[in-house]
Amino acid sequence: IFIKRNKLAASCPSLISFKVFTAKSDYISKSCLPYRSLARKWIVMLFMGTCFLYCARMAMPVCAVSMAATFHWSKIDSGVVLGGFFWGYCLTQILGGHASDRVGGERVLFFSALSWALITAGTPLLAHLGSHTLALMTVARFLMGIFQGVFFPSLASLCSQRVVEGERGFLMSTLQSGTHLGTLLAGGLGTLMLDRYGWESMFYSIGFLSGLWALIVWQCLLKGTAWSLSRIPWLSLFKKPPVWAMVFAHMCMCSTSYTLLSWLPTYFKESFPHATGWVYNVVPWLTAIPSALVGGYVSDFLINRGYGVASVRKIMQFFAMGVSSMFILPLSGVVTFPAAVIYICAAVGLTTFTSGGVSVNVQDLTPSCAGALFGEFLCAFSFLFHFRFHGYDGQFYLSVCILKGNQTFKNAHC
Repeated sequence: IFIKRNKLAASCPSLISFKVFTAKSDYISKSCLPYRSLARKWIVMLFMGTCFLYCARMAMPVCAVSMAATFHWSKIDSGVVLGGFFWGYCLTQILGGHASDRVGGERVLFFSALSWALITAGTPLLAHLGSHTLALMTVARFLMGIFQGVFFPSLASLCSQRVVEGERGFLMSTLQSGTHLGTLLAGGLGTLMLDRYGWESMFYSIGFLSGLWALIVWQCLLKGTAWSLSRIPWLSLFKKPPVWAMVFAHMCMCSTSYTLLSWLPTYFKESFPHATGWVYNVVPWLTAIPSALVGGYVSDFLINRGYGVASVRKIMQFFAMGVSSMFILPLSGVVTFPAAVIYICAAVGLTTFTSGGVSVNVQDLTPSCAGALFGEFLCAFSFLFHFRFHGYDGQFYLSVCILKGNQTFKNAHC
């Protein structure tokens, strides 16, 4: 899977000249990761990394009720603490992408994981440090967002420079399934730990495991690697319609994902007050794991069979945006609880096909600066949109953007 840049340049069409905007010197043999066994190690480690990333991210939401009772927080106080993460998350998308393209995504991943592991493990200590618990927890979540904000731009940079086109879809789908697994583990095991050992135990365990993962990555996979610098042609990228189509489509997908994540519990609680909570909190995200893997495998299979990369990306994005929205629309009417769960599972499962579509398209279009583009355009714009249109009014804008974004993405790539 992982290959040298000069081989990637010959096999990957891009919007810009690859020879001009990548480093002049080649990787040394140890940093090129040419062997399949080492590639498999990286896949497993990155999958575990995304899993721990979401475990750490979900630790505070899972423990928020218990912490609010302990420290006498109101709902507004809890909202301030939880919201601090997203403000920090927006600030380092651009920085993380630039740093990854210049010094290597692996190094940025290590620094990021080690930082948020220490913050996670130190959260209980900060909470009991003094009387200003609310301020300390808000700052901790803000710092957590800052350090986790560089993670996905680093993955985009790493995969664009080390993975061939025909295998990117399955790799990104595998990593995305790690995020769903992390969410399930944080919700399931976290609830058990809260009942038996208290909320502090969840932060300690997740922080320890995340730090251990970072140290293993450094010791076994990163130590001794060398990196070169690269230049990024921002002015030429601004002039490319496919880049802006990709940005708009990704913005729609991010807004869809976070809207579903935020409003699904409220929808089921208000529409089906007597329904079993774990069914709608677990089953949709459990469905997303195999669905993501299937979508990634299908996209790579089609590319390796000779289908055009652009055509495959459009097909996968059509299912992720167009078809999935068809399962969300019936929820606006009167449906039974089993039907609502089925619709949601289908919608969430199909949205994971974006790992073979626009989520990996940035690596096809601009392989030499995928991390910076991912951070500067995709994530930053997406979260600004998400903050602007939240709540019930945002649902209307979200529905329009899903349909318009799908049409724009297809037209710009024709």
